[in-house]
This record gives sequence, structure tokens and C-alpha cells, in this order.
Amino acid sequence: MSIVIYNSLARKKEPFTPLEPPRVNIYTCGVTVYDESHIGHARSLYIFDVMRRYLKYRGFDVKFVRNITDIDDKIINRAHELNVGWQELVKKYIDRYYQDLEVLGIERGDYEPRATENIQDMIRHIEGLIDKGYAYVTDSGVYFNVRKFKDYGKLSGQSIDQMLKRSARIETDETKQDPLDFALWKKSKPDEPGWDAVFEVEISDDGYEELVKEAIWNNDEDFLKLNNIDKSQWKK
Repeated sequence: MSIVIYNSLARKKEPFTPLEPPRVNIYTCGVTVYDESHIGHARSLYIFDVMRRYLKYRGFDVKFVRNITDIDDKIINRAHELNVGWQELVKKYIDRYYQDLEVLGIERGDYEPRATENIQDMIRHIEGLIDKGYAYVTDSGVYFNVRKFKDYGKLSGQSIDQMLKRSARIETDETKQDPLDFALWKKSKPDEPGWDAVFEVEISDDGYEELVKEAIWNNDEDFLKLNNIDKSQWKK
């Protein structure tokens, strides 16, 4: 009996065909460890644990990765609220998380990468996005420019304008070019943990010229203003 799985992008059920059978790679988001896990976490954990076990039962070699977010604003704010170090807070709730997994009978991931263990890879990827014109630097950090990515929203089936109307999680920041742009990197405050990173716009001459021409053609005033570009000095 073949396995059929729902493809969220195609909006239909399709036969499950691994890229490199019998190997199956699964990556899923784990918890942000600033508080106790709740029923919503348990639901997600159970769903993917069942999928993992069933695929193993069917003979697949499953590699299961579930990350742990061990640094973000919620963690920093919670540590300040409780007057404890952020690392102490993280350790406490990671330990509680693993206790919950054991009680629920849910297996740990084969690999559970932590955000703080992958900072240098994050910096490298962010630099690549800046170089390609998909991210920009502000006084508060680095943001992804959602309108530069033409397929943004395709997976959810919503246009950018629809997301703008419906989103309740838009972060207010006057330095952003668009309300939907989201932070890739935030500059730390004096009393917050931080990592050294210098982000600069280093684009090849050809790449920069293409970005400028595209901005002029699309009348992208935000990009032109941000980069101090005089349209009269360029040809479309």
C-alpha cells in the first residue's frame, strides 16, 4: 500500500516519494524555551512523532531534526522579569521540555540544534541575502524584504496585501521599509546578550546595477531613498 501525503504547496494529496529512498529527512520547529511547554506544543510534538514512527515502521530510514530556539526577545524579557540570567532560564526550560517528552512518550530528535550553536551560519546566510538584495540593514538590525521575493505567501495561499490586513503579529519598527518585513538579526541593547556581526551591503558592480535598474523600473522609492540613488543619473 502506497503512502499518500497532503502537499500544502500544490493543495492536493500526492503519493509520498522520498528524494533518496529509503532515506527520509524531516525538519520541524521545536520550542522557544522561555516558559513551560503547553498543550499546543504537545499537539505538534505528537503529530510529528507519529509520522516519524510510522515511516520507520514502513521501512524508511528517518533522520529527524527538531530545533530549539534558545535566544530571542521572549527569553531575554522573561529573564529580566524573573531577575535571572538568560542562560539559566534556558537551561531550566530545556530540562523541563525533555521531562515533558519523557512523560508523553515522545522520542527526542536525532539532532536538536540550538539557535546559539548556529550563529555563524545565520550570519553567513544573512550576508548572502543582503548581497542579493533580499535583505537590508537599518539602525535596529537586518530585515528581510518580503516584496523582493515574488513567491512570498505562495505556501499560505495569501497575497502580501492579504497578509498585511490579517496579520496580528506585525512588529512595529519605523526603520522597516514595509510593515511585513521581518527581522533576520536584531542589534542588542547594552544589557542584552549579543554576538559580533558587521553587516554591510557588498554587491558586485553588475549585481548592484541590476538592482538599481529594477528599482527604477518598478519605481521602488524605498530602495532608491535607502541607497541615495538619483534616478536622473541612471538609464532604465
